[in-house]
Amino acid sequence: MLAARLEPLVETKAGPSAPDPSDAPTVFIVDDDISIRESLEAMIGAAGWRPKAFESARAFLAHRRGAGPSCLILDVNLPDLNGLDLQVHIADDQAGMPIIFVTGYGDVPMTVRAMKAGAVEFLQKPFDRDVLLAAVRDAISRSLAAAGQEEKIRTLRARYASLTPREKEVMAMVVSGLLNKQVGGELGISEITVKAHRGRMVRKMRATTFADLVNMGARLGLATLSGG
Repeated sequence: MLAARLEPLVETKAGPSAPDPSDAPTVFIVDDDISIRESLEAMIGAAGWRPKAFESARAFLAHRRGAGPSCLILDVNLPDLNGLDLQVHIADDQAGMPIIFVTGYGDVPMTVRAMKAGAVEFLQKPFDRDVLLAAVRDAISRSLAAAGQEEKIRTLRARYASLTPREKEVMAMVVSGLLNKQVGGELGISEITVKAHRGRMVRKMRATTFADLVNMGARLGLATLSGG
């Protein structure tokens, strides 16, 4: 049984060198077996992460999960909403909260479905402690990377919001491939005025090259060069 295999690890948690997980990434656990939940909580806590366990998918969904790095250890067979259906339900969150599936009744089609939908790992119970911890480390790394990308796009959107309406128009036209003279013709202003708007826009966006500016435009959903 999984609980029996993890008992020695539970005992190591109480030592004086146990890490304080108050600011650590969160590892959510959803499993209807209390012995497995408690064993996984002990394992995750001893490894330095912050465990939060739930007995059902509904209880997990009702919990406010926050914005920090996290992952989810998810049992497939749950009494209300099964793990695979929960995976679909939280698909929008998966980039920031990768899923590690665990099950005692898995099969190949089930595994394929979970992995195609973005699961980090699919483990059969009872599973090896080191394998699970490695999967959690991988999942947390993915969550941290996703958080970093989200922070970058928030910063980019804030810079874009600082532009004047005219500077936004100029940026959209510039990243679509129009020359300054063409932008001026479209907006009914002189080329010199376009250059002034473009200079201020580039400084506010902190673009270092034209390619950098085009990439920013693409990430913001603005028109970009067609390459044709």
